[in-house]
Amino acid sequence: MNYHNVVFETSFGKASQLIASDLVEIAFAGRSNVGKSSLINKIFNRRALARVSAVPGKTATINFFKLENVRFADLPGYGYAKVSQGEKERWSDLIETYFNSDRQIGLVFQLIDMRHPPTKDDLMMVDFLIENEFPFVIILTKKDKLSKKQQEERLAALQTEIPYADQIHMIPFSAVKGDGVEEIREIIDEISEENKENKD
Repeated sequence: MNYHNVVFETSFGKASQLIASDLVEIAFAGRSNVGKSSLINKIFNRRALARVSAVPGKTATINFFKLENVRFADLPGYGYAKVSQGEKERWSDLIETYFNSDRQIGLVFQLIDMRHPPTKDDLMMVDFLIENEFPFVIILTKKDKLSKKQQEERLAALQTEIPYADQIHMIPFSAVKGDGVEEIREIIDEISEENKENKD
């Protein structure tokens, strides 16, 4: 796939606006400020496809992108304390409606900050994905902020911090150095190819 050819399609701020999808979808989920926008920009080699903000909680919409036969959904960041209860409920409703509507969700990239233990919200999201049998891969962001020794320590700790960690594919990622990008692209390519075969 030529990742640079991705196009922004549309964005929705309310659950009622979501439209049905006719393509296999890959979703990006994670708490506010975990590095979702930086990951998306790095995968597609575009500087401002997804807006990187210094203000957590800025992505309050689901943003859709398309590349060939795959649609990508950038979900609102969760868990940011400094927004109103009404806003939190809107985000929650948006994410729940996305997952509960009749969509071809091929994979969820669940982002977790590698530097810290997963938050309560992160673990709720992982539990939700497991319980509802959504295929997912965990992307461990901000790898470059840790030394090699600290990375090894965090990877070992995650084995006890995340349920069924030994059965979950985890990819340490750095937006600065590009670590993990090729592995992520390979997974996307596989989903695209599988979808082409299923359509034939």
